[in-house]
Amino acid sequence: MAISHNKHDPQKQNTPPGERIAKYLARAGICSRREAERLIADGRVTLDGRLLTSPAVNVTGKSRIAVDDKPVPAPAPARLWRYYKPRGQVTTSRDPQGRPTVFDALPADMPRVISVGRLDINSEGLLLLTNDGALARRLELPATGLVRRYRARVFGKPDPAALDALSGGVEIEGVRYGAIQVRIDRQQRDNAWLTVTLAEGKNREVRRVLAHLGLRVNRLIRLSYGPFQLGQLEEGAVAEVPPRILADQLGEGGREGWAIGRGKARQDKTAGRAAGRAAGKKPAGRTGGKARQPAPGKNPTIAKKPAHKPVRDTDPQGRAKTAGRAKTDADVATAARAKPARGAQRPGGPPPKQTRTGRKGVRRP
Repeated sequence: MAISHNKHDPQKQNTPPGERIAKYLARAGICSRREAERLIADGRVTLDGRLLTSPAVNVTGKSRIAVDDKPVPAPAPARLWRYYKPRGQVTTSRDPQGRPTVFDALPADMPRVISVGRLDINSEGLLLLTNDGALARRLELPATGLVRRYRARVFGKPDPAALDALSGGVEIEGVRYGAIQVRIDRQQRDNAWLTVTLAEGKNREVRRVLAHLGLRVNRLIRLSYGPFQLGQLEEGAVAEVPPRILADQLGEGGREGWAIGRGKARQDKTAGRAAGRAAGKKPAGRTGGKARQPAPGKNPTIAKKPAHKPVRDTDPQGRAKTAGRAKTDADVATAARAKPARGAQRPGGPPPKQTRTGRKGVRRP
């Protein structure tokens, strides 16, 4: 049966607005989507005062949702954190073997977050964390094309020709890996440091590809994920990406579920500008308006010569002003009266100092 992509498809028209309730609960920081489905199955979730029995329900911001009779707050704006994951931590919320997890090491005041992709237990470096599942999914998708960059220390001597061949991709045990860029930084006896750049990020991709070339990775550090860098972050430290930078890198708005919030102050400012435009007012600090059109037959690239304005004889302080015209005899006489000659006594001032000429012709006071 062919799938219709027509916007007038009756099935699409009957789809209620909003998003699935499990996704909404996850964005609100209550639990994960799977845990939300279990809460619904256990009869602990109500929607608009009615007990919910199925997760196949769409909700909006106007829906009244409660878990264990406690109202669910509206989902917070999407946020992103940079975390320097140390070696020895697993990227999972619960580990059956009891090993330390990334989320156990996070500060207690952080909201519920999920990881963007994973780093295995023996890898370290940049791990992105977010409170929004839709944003995490968007950053993980290969179609997004975000480049990951690693530093790898390998045991062995790399073959430059074999590393260059990875730029065309490679197939290992039936798994196809995309283009990988590898640069040799330096060779230290039996170990070498490499910079590895890729855009897919499949499970243990760097280790498997380099092992295919006979290079065993004994240390792997992720340096960047798309535009986000590890930078000077200390091991085990976490730092939030400022909302302004997050909005600039990923764009603001878009689908509901990963819209970037810049705070109430910016919203109020935007609303104020919109109200001003509706009232016909120009924004403060902006000239606005349409540019004046040149008269027919005039060249718009040639500025019109300003008309000559007569120059006053005196400025507002009563001083002679002769800029823009030649000095006349009257101007010279006026200037002479306004400024006494050197050595003459000014009206109301002290008498001039007596000077004499030394033997070498230098005037001395």
